[in-house]
Amino acid sequence: MNSPRRRRLDAELVRRGLAASGEQARQLIDERAVTVNGAVAERAARAVLPGDALDVLRPPRFVGRGGEKLDGALTALGLEVRGRRCIDVGASTGGFTDCLLQRGAASVAAVDVGRAQLHERLLATPRVRNHAGVNVRHLQPGEVGGPADLVTVDLSFISLRVVMARLAALAAAGGDLLALVKPQFEAGRREAAAAKGVIRSPGVWRRTLTEVIAVAEAEGLAPQAVVLADPPGAEGNAEFFLHCTKPPAGDCAPPASALGGTVDAAVRAAASLGGLVV
Repeated sequence: MNSPRRRRLDAELVRRGLAASGEQARQLIDERAVTVNGAVAERAARAVLPGDALDVLRPPRFVGRGGEKLDGALTALGLEVRGRRCIDVGASTGGFTDCLLQRGAASVAAVDVGRAQLHERLLATPRVRNHAGVNVRHLQPGEVGGPADLVTVDLSFISLRVVMARLAALAAAGGDLLALVKPQFEAGRREAAAAKGVIRSPGVWRRTLTEVIAVAEAEGLAPQAVVLADPPGAEGNAEFFLHCTKPPAGDCAPPASALGGTVDAAVRAAASLGGLVV
């Protein structure tokens, strides 16, 4: 007699219709909102049996865990979304897009190099324009309706420095750009490989943030602040939101000391979560 087939918890949540996607399932597990036979589950990779009782304690607010990250950053920075035209670069399932919609965005152009990823609920929303299969390396503002009031960015496996010129062009004068800086993709390949993909060095966090900020300034953006992203990235990687404005010609960025203070504060916050000393 064959033993019942075990499945990963995140996959089983999707199979049973308790989560809309694997990303949403992992978000629920990260939020300790899933129980297995009455006990809170802590790992998405946990093996479960067909007869195990799975329960979701509360529905997720967004279609992807990125929505929680963006929501926290918008609140921390005091950025207004209501009535603004937005571009979401690296939309994937649509966590950022969903957050922007719930905060009252007039419209969101969801851009991603992948296809068939955006959540069906967002695809059915008139305020969303889906630009799947679009590589930001070659993206022109005219392809997404022109420069936007607010540009959000969540990219993986590429440095923001490589595409900063394209990102800057997507923001309208007087607009905002909010980019998720991922040190594991900003550090050199050898450095990231040595860390096995999880950067835990406050020195590397600070250096990569400084490098991205320098490129943003070179592309005509005015960096305003850095805040720690919460929840953290994959495998517990510390990630940071960089807020820039697109000033009219002649305007200048805030004093470096003020911006540097937010970098230091964000790095200290990340270090304290990991029990590190800065």
